[in-house]
Amino acid sequence: MNEERFKIFSGTANRPLAENICRSFGMPLGRQVLGKFSDGEIYFQILENVRGADVFVVQPCSNPVDYHLMELLLMIDAFKRASAWRITAVIPYYCYARQDRKDKPRVPISAKLVADLLETAGASRALTLDLHAPQIQGYFTVPVDHLYASPVLVDYFRSKKLPNLTVVSPDAGGVERARFFAKKVDAPLAIVDKRRVDVDVSEVMHLIGDVRGRSALIVDDIIDTAGTLVKTAEALLKEGATQVYAACTHAVLSGPAVERIAKSQITEVVATDSVPLTQGGSELSKIKVLSIADLLARGIRSIHEETSISELFI
Repeated sequence: MNEERFKIFSGTANRPLAENICRSFGMPLGRQVLGKFSDGEIYFQILENVRGADVFVVQPCSNPVDYHLMELLLMIDAFKRASAWRITAVIPYYCYARQDRKDKPRVPISAKLVADLLETAGASRALTLDLHAPQIQGYFTVPVDHLYASPVLVDYFRSKKLPNLTVVSPDAGGVERARFFAKKVDAPLAIVDKRRVDVDVSEVMHLIGDVRGRSALIVDDIIDTAGTLVKTAEALLKEGATQVYAACTHAVLSGPAVERIAKSQITEVVATDSVPLTQGGSELSKIKVLSIADLLARGIRSIHEETSISELFI
């Protein structure tokens, strides 16, 4: 692999993940200066030649979301103006994905706006991981490679060999994800019917399926405030589940999430390092973090070498 024509750069959102991706290639991160002016504006400069290069910019848009998104946009613009041949935005966590449609009057479709911003900045394509709504791929006019963290999570839970396992979708929207996971671990599926009463508040209504006397594994893409997760776990235990595990791709863990998980009866929460855990989350023994650096590296290699990426889907 020609390092003069293949380069990986990173924003500040999750530099350790970018470094681990580079380690898979045996190459360093691209040289750059990324800082702030005294008024808070972002400053970025590339410190090496990228003319004609295949550039990958790794930046999950995690908290602070708007700052990291702006960093990504400015970096892409700099590479475009430096005559990079192709610029791929590697976005393990795609921000504003939960606002993907007009579900209420007079609200924005923010996921579409973010796609437009990335393309306007100069992104040639995007590599994402477990979008909240897969149809967001259709908001782009440039190619999008949408990977899933399920290979990493499935391998972990297969190794645990939980007795009488039932995979649980915490809502109707996540049924397809949970069904795929259940098939891979050879377990039945249960679905929780919930009603969202506010932006970050939901109420568990019914359980469809049987968890009595069984281990339950809640599978979701994002754990944000952990309110839905904890309520779902309580409902499963009330219905007779012997133990409750949870798996997610993006451990956002905002607000009271860490405290809620610590006080809950959930045995373990398994997440990936798509976003860096908060300090409290990294110290919580209930949270197990698995790396998706190798998965993303394989996706990046396929894009650069122009080979099929479908082998990454299990």
